[in-house]
Amino acid sequence: MPRHPAMYYEKMDEGRVRCVLCPHHCRLQEGAVGLCGVRLNLDGELYTENYEEIASLALDPIEKKPLYHFYPGSAILSLGTFGCNLFCPFCQNYALAHAGRSVSGQGISEAGSELSPGQIIPHPGSYARSSQWLEAMALQAVADGSVGVAFTYNEPGMWYEYVAECAAILQEHGQKVVLVTNGYIEQEPLRKLLPLVDAMNIDVKAFTPEFYRKLCRGKLEEVLKTVEMAAAACHVEITTLIIPGGNDDPGEIDNLGRWLAGIDSHIPLHLSRYHPAFTFTRGATPLHTMEISYQIAREYLDFVYLGNLGETNLTPCLNCGEVLIQRDVYQTRLVNLADHKCNSCGKPVDYIIY
Repeated sequence: MPRHPAMYYEKMDEGRVRCVLCPHHCRLQEGAVGLCGVRLNLDGELYTENYEEIASLALDPIEKKPLYHFYPGSAILSLGTFGCNLFCPFCQNYALAHAGRSVSGQGISEAGSELSPGQIIPHPGSYARSSQWLEAMALQAVADGSVGVAFTYNEPGMWYEYVAECAAILQEHGQKVVLVTNGYIEQEPLRKLLPLVDAMNIDVKAFTPEFYRKLCRGKLEEVLKTVEMAAAACHVEITTLIIPGGNDDPGEIDNLGRWLAGIDSHIPLHLSRYHPAFTFTRGATPLHTMEISYQIAREYLDFVYLGNLGETNLTPCLNCGEVLIQRDVYQTRLVNLADHKCNSCGKPVDYIIY
C-alpha cells in the first residue's frame, strides 16, 4: 500500500496528531486511522494510505457525473480510490467509499459497463500509478473524446495529495479537471485546490442539519460553504438524492432551491431518484414525489434535471425556449447550439461550457 506524507494536520502532545483536511478534525493516536479510513498516524506524522492507489477506472459520458452544462456530449476519464469522510447509509458507491484496501485491484467498476469496449481504459491493477502515468492515460483517452479527468466514485477530498498533484499536471496539458464530491472539506485545502479545478458536481444530500448529523455524521453548513466557494471559482452543478421520508419534504426542497438561486439561478440542480442501496431498505422514491420536487425547485432555478428515471432531459434556451441540448439517458445531442449562441434566436448562451 503506497503511503505518502499527508497535508493539513497539526502535531499534538504524546505523539498524537489532529487532521484538519476536513471538518471532522480527527485526533489520532499512534497507529490510529481517521474516520475517512485512509489517513494514518505513524510515529507522530500523518500519512495517507491511498496515494496513487487507483481502485476504479473507466471512460464515462460526462453526463454520468452528472454534468449537463460542461462539455455536453463528451467523455471524461474517470477514476477513484477508496475512502470517504461521510457515512451515508444509502451510499451508491459504498464498496469503494468504505471497503478500504480490499477493493484495490478488483478491476473496472460498473461505471464503464454501458460503454463500448473500445472506450474502456485498461485497469492499472493494484499497484501504485504516478501522476505522470495518469497524464499519459488522459492524453491517450483524448482520441475517444475525453476532455480530461474526473476524480469520482469515492470522495476525492480524501485523495487530496494525489488529486492536487495530478490536477496541476493535467492543467498544464490542457486537460479539464472535475471533482465529484460530497463537499465535506475544510476551507483552506479547498481554497488551495480550486485554481486547479474546472468543474465540480457537489452532493447536497439534504437541506436540514439533522439529516446530515443523524445519517451522514456531518454538518450541512460545511457543505454549503464549499458550494459557495466553488461557485465563485469554477463551474458547479449540484446533486440531491431524493429519499422518501428523509429529505423529500416540500418545504425542504423549497429552501434548497431558494438558497441555490441566491448564489446563481443558472446552477443546474440534479434531483436523483433514490433506490435501495447499502444499508437502506426503504422503497424507491415515488415518481410523483420526484415531479413535485422538480416543480418546487423550478420556481427558483433555471435548470432542474431528474435523474435515475431513464427519461429525456432537455436544456432550453432561456430566451426563446427552444431546445439547445437533447439527452436520452447518456445519448446527448446539441440541436440548436453553435458558436455559443442559440441558433433559433441568436442570443448568447453563457450558461453552458463547451
